[in-house]
Amino acid sequence: MRRPVKKSSNGSRPPSRARAVYCVACAGRPDPGERKAMLVHDEAPRLAVPDKAAARARMKVDRAGWAVRAYARYDRASVMKVARAVAEAAHQAAQTYAKWAVRETGMGVVEHKRLKNELSAHPLVDFYADTNLVDPRIDSVRKMVELPKPAGIILALTPATNPISTLYYKTILALLSRNAVIFSPHPMAKECCRDAAARLEAAAVTAGAPAGLIQCIEEPSVPLVQALMISPNVQVILATGGSAMVRAAYSSGNPAIGVGPGNAPVYVDPSANQGGAAQRIVESKAFDNSVLCTNESVLISLDENRQQLERSLRAAGAHICTDADVAKLRDWLFPLGHLNTSAVGKSAVWIAQQAGIRVVPSIKTLIAPVERFGSEEPLTKEKLCPVLASVSVQSFERAVSAASMILRGTGAGHSAAFHGEDSQRAMHFASALPVYRIVVNAPCSQGAAGFATHLAPSFMIGTGYFGRSSVGENIGPQHLVHWTRLAWNSDAAVPFGDVDAARVLSGPESHSAISPPAPQGNGVDRDLLRQLIVQELRELTRGQS
Repeated sequence: MRRPVKKSSNGSRPPSRARAVYCVACAGRPDPGERKAMLVHDEAPRLAVPDKAAARARMKVDRAGWAVRAYARYDRASVMKVARAVAEAAHQAAQTYAKWAVRETGMGVVEHKRLKNELSAHPLVDFYADTNLVDPRIDSVRKMVELPKPAGIILALTPATNPISTLYYKTILALLSRNAVIFSPHPMAKECCRDAAARLEAAAVTAGAPAGLIQCIEEPSVPLVQALMISPNVQVILATGGSAMVRAAYSSGNPAIGVGPGNAPVYVDPSANQGGAAQRIVESKAFDNSVLCTNESVLISLDENRQQLERSLRAAGAHICTDADVAKLRDWLFPLGHLNTSAVGKSAVWIAQQAGIRVVPSIKTLIAPVERFGSEEPLTKEKLCPVLASVSVQSFERAVSAASMILRGTGAGHSAAFHGEDSQRAMHFASALPVYRIVVNAPCSQGAAGFATHLAPSFMIGTGYFGRSSVGENIGPQHLVHWTRLAWNSDAAVPFGDVDAARVLSGPESHSAISPPAPQGNGVDRDLLRQLIVQELRELTRGQS
């Protein structure tokens, strides 16, 4: 017999059974002293939403609603003007926010964060400069007209590991697709994110955008974020972080694009230039102290090239741990089998000191040779710090099996890397692994994220069906626009009609080609504002009848 669930005086269920979601490390549990600081989201709708939190959420959503309805009428030239102005503001402040993020979160390397911030500004806009998500598309051969429909209001979750670069990136995606975005920053990075969002919003308004397109929650809390996640006026959630947070977004009742944790295996074939591969791997693993989910996690080699590879790794700045070092590292990094989150984003030297391992001050990465892999060896889990587990096997087939087993534990659908000149082996490696991107002869941290390859630049790495996600490619602005298709009868005897691009783009009922209203006060034309108010009142009246 089931016991009845007790309710509070207001009829809501008690919050004691709610499961918290943490996104600092994307995997593992925080130390007890860090739980409060790291708490971000709860699985809706287990917590009752206080009236004040719900009111604040409604205010942000209402403001974004006014803005996005105006912005949806902008033509492509005006959209690109806004996006480029925001990219310039982001670029100019890249160094400032890199320092701020490291100071506030205690994670990463300033110069590496500056580079990520810069790559999420102008290069991101340039990459999508020829992607037209504003103008209708006319296909006279198939007798079809396609009209772009932006999502509307986006709730964007940002992690403490990459706070500003993720905020930049999601802002640009929203602007290019004519959407509004409300950010929910990690509490450990709320100050820098709040300031950055305000800066980008000001740049957008100056460039002619309506106010309210870019907002940030000033004091993130579980109830406030939950209220936003379940709001019927939020059209899509962009969830970056661990699988628990992604599941919370998916269970909110609103459409969500979520990405899961990484745990990239990197295989170095005997055909590879061992020195070049070692240099790329060490630099990639040390980049921003390994906070990117695309960084290499487990190094796999064959017995025949292991010694040469280890010599090359040492020359590149890695410390190869002894058996005693590995035991110390395992005990410190995975106490009770769960990741010690204090290691996330810290340097290899700092981690070695904490674990009681003697290293020279110049080392960049800790290499931990292990005999087992998968669920039996915690060091082969995702770590988000410059610690790289290393496994040597007898054959290429065994290497592929090891990589598959590692990914079955964590990181399915995400990324892997291959170093070598044997193209057939590279193809076999890619075919056998449950991932959607294989970086070849390039640093995985940057390559899978599109910054050292021609993949789309992204801070949302889609893990697709393997990773229980809805998208398997790097997320871009095209994922935030759907298309209404006018499809004429395919019978050749039925005419297509008098449809041409010029008329569609300049017609009085077009929602794409209307130039933006001249900014007045808050950036919205007063006549348009009155029309929107009347429309809102009509919808409200219908809802009450």
